[in-house]
Amino acid sequence: MLLGILVTAIYLLCTLLSPLTGSTEAAGAAVTEGARAAIPFVLEIAGALCLWSGVLELLERSGVSAGLARLLRRPLRRLFPRSSREEGLLSALTENLSANLLGLGNAATPAGIRAAKGMAALGGRGEDELCLLVVLNTASLQLLPAMIASVRAAAGAAAPFDILPAVWLSSACSVCCGLLAAALFRRLWR
Repeated sequence: MLLGILVTAIYLLCTLLSPLTGSTEAAGAAVTEGARAAIPFVLEIAGALCLWSGVLELLERSGVSAGLARLLRRPLRRLFPRSSREEGLLSALTENLSANLLGLGNAATPAGIRAAKGMAALGGRGEDELCLLVVLNTASLQLLPAMIASVRAAAGAAAPFDILPAVWLSSACSVCCGLLAAALFRRLWR
């Protein structure tokens, strides 16, 4: 909502100031070109989103997602000791982190919301775990950055997945830093 208001304010400000700078024609051409270029870009991204959501559905039906969830259960029990006692909450956590590992943030969101609601209902120490969930979702370790690669392909990249080593390194560093910061702040506020 705030972003929409901000973009609208910037657009109106640019429109009002364009006659003062003598760039009315250029501003009009830029708006028209931007609107024209947005349609194919959005369609390409929507197609990629459908493709990767379908891949996630196949992974779930084939049991690969469940296997990944089993691998994540032990680390999640250590990170979220209180929340992992409830099976539904642990299931939402594993589903959320599994989708994030595959770079499908859109698919991870519903499970993340379910996990956050469950943690909020725990109260007390659940708040620490809720903060940690937000940190893990924000840092988001990604093994396969599907949506980033889709955006790169839509923008004309010859090899959209050539960023894998950089994504692995940067996301691993961000998760480690986030976990360390969360542990530090938890100790400082106790």
